[in-house]
Amino acid sequence: MTTVVKHLGRVDYEPTWRAMERFTQERGPETPDELWFLEHPPVFTLGMQGRREHLLEPGDIPVVPIDRGGQVTYHGPGQLVVYPLLDLRRLKLGVRELVCALEKAVAATLAGYGAAAAGRRDAPGVYLTAGPEQGKKIASIGIRVKRGCSYHGLAFNVSEEALPNFQRINPCGYAGLEVSCVARVGGPADLRQVAKALEPHLREELGLR
Repeated sequence: MTTVVKHLGRVDYEPTWRAMERFTQERGPETPDELWFLEHPPVFTLGMQGRREHLLEPGDIPVVPIDRGGQVTYHGPGQLVVYPLLDLRRLKLGVRELVCALEKAVAATLAGYGAAAAGRRDAPGVYLTAGPEQGKKIASIGIRVKRGCSYHGLAFNVSEEALPNFQRINPCGYAGLEVSCVARVGGPADLRQVAKALEPHLREELGLR
């Protein structure tokens, strides 16, 4: 079954979240999987286990409590967001396998720019493993599964513009966690270029046509 890929541009967070929910609720066994590539205006999202003490100085940026796992994260301009709306039963993927596949796709994309990165078992996401930015987080992952189907997904920092507002939170609940972006490790600062590079790795790791 062919996967539908949508490039949505910059779209508000909450309507996009509700659209993901509707798609997941209404889909059936023959509904094709979809990958949504997009960017959000500035927003902090607080996962179901999220604690508000990790919001240090949200200021005028909206805070949206949502139904994914994890703590608090930031979305904003300069960050590529990918929502994999997948029938995990059909793909024979568990949640941990899905998270690992997303991490591997990001790491493979970064390898194409000469940067080394990997996921971490203790803290989902992708972290740089070599060079001046070693140890910094470059992508966050938060998933929700309903009726055997996934939504929410991956946030991949591309340009410097994505980074400053992470200082207003403890990213993913970790005080002092530093973040980086593709442009700092030799890649482009353009979301479209990074999306084009990431898509084939996502297809391969997730087993999508």
